[in-house]
Order: sequence, then structure tokens, then C-alpha cells
Amino acid sequence: MKHRRSAERAIIWVLIATAVLHLTSCSKVIDKGTEALIHENVLEEEDDLTEYKDAYTLKLVYIGTPQLDEQRVEEEASRYLLEKLNAKLDLIVLDWGSWDNRQNIMIASREEFDVIFTSQWSRHSVNVSKGAFLPLNDLLAQYGQDIIASLDPLILQSAQIDGINYGIPSNKEFAAQGGIVYRKDIAEQLNLDMESVQSLMDLEPIYAVIKKEMPAITPLFIKYGENFNSHYMNNYDALGDTSIPGYILKDDTSTIVKPLYEIDRYIDNLYLARSFYQKGYINMDAATTQMMVSDALASNEYFSIISPLKPGKAEELGVQTDLAGKLGQVAINQKSLATSETTGSMLAISSTSRHPELAMQLINMLHTDRYLNNLLNFGIEGVHYEKLADNVITMTEATSRYSPGANWMLGNQFINYLWDTEDPQKWEQFRDFNEGAVVSPGLGFVFDGNEVKSEVAAVVNVDKQYLIALESGSVDPEAVLPEYIKKLGIAGIDKIIQAKQTQFNAFLLKNGRELQTDKEMEE
Repeated sequence: MKHRRSAERAIIWVLIATAVLHLTSCSKVIDKGTEALIHENVLEEEDDLTEYKDAYTLKLVYIGTPQLDEQRVEEEASRYLLEKLNAKLDLIVLDWGSWDNRQNIMIASREEFDVIFTSQWSRHSVNVSKGAFLPLNDLLAQYGQDIIASLDPLILQSAQIDGINYGIPSNKEFAAQGGIVYRKDIAEQLNLDMESVQSLMDLEPIYAVIKKEMPAITPLFIKYGENFNSHYMNNYDALGDTSIPGYILKDDTSTIVKPLYEIDRYIDNLYLARSFYQKGYINMDAATTQMMVSDALASNEYFSIISPLKPGKAEELGVQTDLAGKLGQVAINQKSLATSETTGSMLAISSTSRHPELAMQLINMLHTDRYLNNLLNFGIEGVHYEKLADNVITMTEATSRYSPGANWMLGNQFINYLWDTEDPQKWEQFRDFNEGAVVSPGLGFVFDGNEVKSEVAAVVNVDKQYLIALESGSVDPEAVLPEYIKKLGIAGIDKIIQAKQTQFNAFLLKNGRELQTDKEMEE
């Protein structure tokens, strides 16, 4: 049967080649749309996956930009998984702008899917409380032994809610640090001293030169979630879901939970953002833009972006934006570790999955199977990349057709290939980066917001009205901040803070950790 299919495919190829030659002789031109259509038709004709139409299809949902060759990679992955798990794969990629709404709809409607990206900053604990994700301890013990062997036990434990894992953390860098990624080529052209940048304030003279010498270039692109007050820029620890107010600082010993507006660095950053906005250093649409930071860099209209950092971050973005070798990065704050990092990138299994055992086996493979992991992250060898060495790859003309940039979401980064533009010691640098981070007093704690869910919903609505305008510098904090604080009070923020403090105190006592009182803080 295999030989007959091969012969049929050969005939198909001859017929298509003849058709192409005929089209060329008639018109001398085949547009890219026609070429792509022919290519897709060939794939459909030679697709042998229909033999396995009864095999279960695992649906993997994550955030990103849908790729042109997604279906082609899907098919390759399905062929491989049919051999390993007797299952196929369906990649469901939701873009960043619609992620929150689409995810909420999928969960609320009880749509059937299997594995989904989840994170503390993406309402993980809220979704757990809704019953959206399965408890994974037993599945992990039975089908995830490779994960248990390769992932630091502290990371798995710190990602638990009441002793239960509802998501499997990605194996990547776990320390958090914020800063900027910038156009190194422009900095060199203008002789800018980027090594002098140690704080956000130090960006002022850099951006002033950019504004003067290159008026067509906006010095800094920011948006909702990627600005001066992003948690990774300031070592804020939300002690769980970042949409629920109440923070401590990861780089401090205090265990007093506060709203952000009572934290000095938050207020300072609001005024700095306003100053930069008025000087034209920040994009004027910062409060409304849906553009991804990588797209902002790729547009060649911006000098820098706000970004969480790790070793090789600039090089990774260089590949995604076609700016390889032209980007640099500067850290702004101290490395830190909190539950926000251990739960910052996880894969969960939906409670609507019909085969959770297969879903866990898929997650296990993403942590240990180099072929599958790199197929989903980089595409097909010989098409989307060429190998220069066992672990080193280089770009091809088709790289842009499949470059999802989802490495940090899909399993284990330590088994990823390296681009030839990246540091060959990148993974050793990752391990070093994880060492020496200051540990938050709240590591391992996740707030359960069920008792204040009405207040949380009200606060979220107030945040939608004020937060991004304030944090982007689009409005004057002197005028708007008091109004925002008043509305938060009406929404019930004090009740939320008190509930979080009570749960946090109980956690600290249970784990033999020290409580920090207001009196001790003053001393």
C-alpha cells in the first residue's frame, strides 16, 4: 500500500509540474497566492493522515501569532504523535489582543480542548476556582515521570494551589528581571552610552538624543502590561493573580500587603511615564494600541521596548523581527524569584479533555522529546531552518513562514535548538541566571479570591477605565490618580487587601516564616 501511495504521489507531482509549466508558458507569471495554493493542494493530496481519522486529536491552545505554515507543522507533528501516542495534534493559536476574551469564552462555554497555556498573569487561580483545569498530581505521577526527573522540585511545589498542581511550569529561566530591548545599531550610530543606563531615569538623556537626531523614530514603545509599572520592572509580587490588587515587594522583607498606589516606586513611575509622554518619548497611542512589542520593533519606527529579560532575549527577538544582530538589552532592576515566576508559564489540562492521560503524555513529551519540542518551536528541518550542528540552526527563506516565538510556553527550553546568531553558551547562562535571585517572602503563596470575587470584578472594571491611561503616561496622575483611588475604594479594594493579608499571614505562620508588622517596618 505504501508503494502504491508513493506512485500516486509521483503522478500527482508530474501533473502539477505540467500544469505549472503550462501556466508559466501562458502567462509567464505565477503569483505567490497561486503558488501557495498549489503547495497546499499538494500537501492535501499527499496527506496520509486520513488513514488515522479515528485517532484522537489533541488540541493545544496557546498565545501567539498564527503562522503561515502552521498546518504543515501540525501535519508533521501528527505523523510523529501517531507513532508515539496514536494521537494527532491541532494547534489553536490565539493572538495576544484577543487572548483574554477567547480564553474566557472557551472556558465558560465548556468547549472541548486538551492542553492550554496558563499563567499567574493570565487568571490561572481564577480559572482553577472555576473548575476549568484538572488537578494533575496523579496524572503527573503516572504519565509525567520525565517532567518530575527534569524539573526542580521547588518549581513544581511553588506552582501548587493548596498542594495541587493545576499547571506544569515550563522549564526555562525562573528568575525575573526587567529592562529594555533596544536598537543596538542605532545606539552605535549615535554613539549612545547604553552602559550608563542603570535605572529608568537614566533613559532620559538617551531618549533626548534619539528625539533630536532621529525625529522619525519614537524612543520607546509601551502598551498595556508592558510599561514602567509592569511587575517584572519593579519586583512587584501580587501573591497570585495580578488582576487582584494587593502587593508586596520581592526585593524587600516586608509582608504587609498594599495597593500599588501606596508603594513609592509605583507613584514615581507614573510621574516619569507622564513626563516621557509629554516630551514625545512614548508612542501617543500607548493607552489603546494592540500592537505586539515584537511588531513594534519590526516596524523600524521605535528605538526600544519594555521587556522581561533573560540571557539572549535580544537575540531571540532579533530572529522574530528580522533584526538579527541589531538588538541589545539593558537590565533595570534586581533579579528576583516569586510564585509569579514559577507560575509565569505553564501548561494545564482542560477539565473538558476526553483523554487527559494523552494530554499529560503530550506535556511530558514537550519537556523531554527534542524532535517534537523543536518541531513546534522552529518548524521543519530543511524548510524553516537548516542545521549547522546538532544543536545549532540557521534561517532559510521560509523561516518567516513559521517563527512562533513560543519557546517559553511549550515545555522545556533547555532542549531547544540555538540559532547561529545566539550565544552558544545560552543554556548555561540560563542556569546561571536562575542563581542568585532575591527570593520574595511570598514564594509559594497564591491568594484564593473566591470570598471577594464580587469586589475583584468591580475593581477590574475600575482598572479598565483608569489603569492603562495612568501607567502609559497618557493622563496627568496629579489629576486622575485621586479619582482612581476613590473609585477603587467604592469598588471594595480595602476588603480585598484585608482578605489577602489574612490568607498570607496564615500561610507564613503555617510555613514558619516571619510576619512583618507596620511597627517593624518603621524601625
